[in-house]
Amino acid sequence: MIKIGIGYDVHKFAPERKLILGGVEMPFVIGLDGHSDADVLVHAIMDALLGAAALGDIGTHFPPTDAQYKDINSTLLLEKVVALLMQHGFTVGNIDTVIVADRPKLSAYIPEMRANVARICKVPEQSISIKATTEEGLGLAGQGIGTHCVCTIIKSK
Repeated sequence: MIKIGIGYDVHKFAPERKLILGGVEMPFVIGLDGHSDADVLVHAIMDALLGAAALGDIGTHFPPTDAQYKDINSTLLLEKVVALLMQHGFTVGNIDTVIVADRPKLSAYIPEMRANVARICKVPEQSISIKATTEEGLGLAGQGIGTHCVCTIIKSK
């Protein structure tokens, strides 16, 4: 059985924070605001995977009110989500994401992001699609970064 999930996350820019997307730290003057490392790409992926399995969302599993998740590396949380899926008999099929950011330019970092997500989700890189686009000054208008994600998971027999 194949199930489909959708995820979305957005964080505003914040000074004195690192910018981390897909587990990749980028040399940028500001980062994203959040309780964890604010990796919007990984957050959207986790929500899509959890949603596909009907296992809640990241706020249910990793509440922002819990001090143990303060500044945590979001890829560690993704590892926990993948383990939870496996406990319920699911494996990741594919992940398709779009990062929406007017800045910084992300194309040079996408291969490393794909490799990170594939490794953590235990799938080939060909199963991970990460695209980047801008809003051309509309919407977020350079105030933050958002990510959309669609994924499939496969239930073992």
